[in-house]
Amino acid sequence: MPLREQHLQYFTTLQSIRMPRVMRVTGSMIALTLTAALVFLTFTPWVQTTVGAGTVTTLDPNDRVQEINALVSGRIERWYVRDGARVEEGDPILKIADNDANLIERLNAEQRQLLNARDAAAAALSTARIDLQRTRDLFDSGLAARRTYEQARIRVEGLRSDLASAEAAIARQQVDLSRQAQQIVHAPRDGTILRINAGASSTTVSVGDPVATFQPEGAKRVVELYIDGRDVALVHPGSKVRLVFEGWPVVQFSGWPSIAFGTFPGEVLSVDPTAQANGQFRVLIAEPEETDEPWPSERFIRFGAKVRGWVLFETVPLGFELWRQLNNFPPTLTQQPSSGAQTR
Repeated sequence: MPLREQHLQYFTTLQSIRMPRVMRVTGSMIALTLTAALVFLTFTPWVQTTVGAGTVTTLDPNDRVQEINALVSGRIERWYVRDGARVEEGDPILKIADNDANLIERLNAEQRQLLNARDAAAAALSTARIDLQRTRDLFDSGLAARRTYEQARIRVEGLRSDLASAEAAIARQQVDLSRQAQQIVHAPRDGTILRINAGASSTTVSVGDPVATFQPEGAKRVVELYIDGRDVALVHPGSKVRLVFEGWPVVQFSGWPSIAFGTFPGEVLSVDPTAQANGQFRVLIAEPEETDEPWPSERFIRFGAKVRGWVLFETVPLGFELWRQLNNFPPTLTQQPSSGAQTR
C-alpha cells in the first residue's frame, strides 16, 4: 500500500471529505466542453448577413397591376369577361352604351351639315378669288376704283377665315364622334382580369372611371426587401442575396448558405437613397441572369407573395458574429464595393 494511503487511513475525517469521483469526471467534462466551444467559436466560419422582409413585384410599372378605365360616359351594356378571365391584346372587355340612344345618328347628321358648310365656303372662296383677279385686272387698266379692288380683297380674306373655321368645327366634331365610337373597351395587352370593379348591366359610368383590374402577362419579377438603416451602407448593386419565398419548403441557415435548402439566389439591383416612413430602406433584387437555381415559376410564386431575404456580407468567425450581435454592431466591411456601386 502506498505511503500516502497508509497515512490517510488514520485520518478518517479527511478521507471522508475527499472530492467524489463523479465530481472529478463532471469537472473534466466541463473543461473539455469549454475548450471545444472556444475552438468552435474561434475557427468556425460564419457569413454575416442583414435580413429583411418584402414582396414580389415588377421593375417596369407597366407590368404591375393596373386599372382599365371607361373611355366614354354612359351605361354598361354588356360584359365580355369575368373575374379571373385570361384575355389577349385587343379582346373586348365591356361595351358601354350612351345614355342618348340617338347620339351617334345626331353626330353623323351634324357632321354632314358641317361638311356641306365647308364645301359651300370653299366654293364661295373660289368664286371670290376669280372676282378678285378680275377686279385687279380692271384696276390695273384704270377701269375700276381702288375701293372696289380693296373690298374684293377683304371679301377673299373673310371667306378664307370662314373656310378655316368650318374645317376646325369638322375636326372638333370628328373628335367627339371618335370618342363616342370607342364604346367597346379592349384589353391593352395579354393578361388576366383580376376583378370587375363596375356594376352589372345598366350601371352608369363616367369617362375615366375604373371598370376592371388587370394583371399583364409576361412581367419580369423582382423582389423588394426592406432592411434596417444600420446595415444599408454596406449593401450595394451586385451584392448577393439568398431568398425564401412564402409557401416554399425551406431549411435555412443564414450563416451557412451553402447547406441551406429551399433558398434561391438574388442580386441587388438598386438601393433607395431615402428611407421609407418606417425608417427602413427599400432594396430591389433581381434573379441572376446565369444561375443553377432559377426562381420557382409564377404558378408557385405569384406577384405580391411575401419574401424574406438575407444580403450576404463577409465571412467571420462565429464567436465574433455572436459578439457583434450582442453589441448591436453593424457587419464588418473588408472589401469596398466596385466602382459605380450605389451606397448610402
